[in-house]
Amino acid sequence: MVNDKHYKGTTTVGIVCNDGVVLATEQRATMGNFIASKTAKKVYQIDDLVAMTIAGSVGDAQQIVRVMSVESKLYKMRRKESMTIKGLTTLLSNMLSGQRYYPLMVQLLVGGYDKNGPSIYSLDALGGSIEETKAVSTGSGSPMAYGVLEDRYSEDMSTVEGVELAVRALHNAMKRDSASGENIDVVVITKDSYTRLDMDDVKKMREAL
Repeated sequence: MVNDKHYKGTTTVGIVCNDGVVLATEQRATMGNFIASKTAKKVYQIDDLVAMTIAGSVGDAQQIVRVMSVESKLYKMRRKESMTIKGLTTLLSNMLSGQRYYPLMVQLLVGGYDKNGPSIYSLDALGGSIEETKAVSTGSGSPMAYGVLEDRYSEDMSTVEGVELAVRALHNAMKRDSASGENIDVVVITKDSYTRLDMDDVKKMREAL
């Protein structure tokens, strides 16, 4: 039986844009009906231009982040170049698959920019991996987020437009999903930069919706 007494609950969004990717999450973590944290971090940088969002058990996800960050650094030291997004995702998929009898209770998005351009992959707890070519959402509030994403996403949108769409999708999901709430954390990754948006700027965007 899965222990229910750990931090969980999330809505995350990933958007592939013409000049990069946008990854965004809300910041509420729950333990059953109890709101355990209002400032939970759910977007982690695992390489210079790669990030991962988490939905599910925060403890399991933090363990994965530590392992992936180390593996990424070791690869860079040995090969003198960064691992591709697909390579990182394959490594992570193998790691999750190896835990299938004691699965890590997570749903993940891995996204960033490499020599092949911008890309996002989604992974389930058993290591199943799908390359997402447009917009994707995970977690308890994802059904509501998808309603906004599928209505407003366009393949030629910029990261600026992607940020607005991600914030709008999360804002709407947070209205209906009790496990999602508080602030919105947004990361933008382009060919040249990894940028975490200022919380006050994101708050202003929400107020304008």
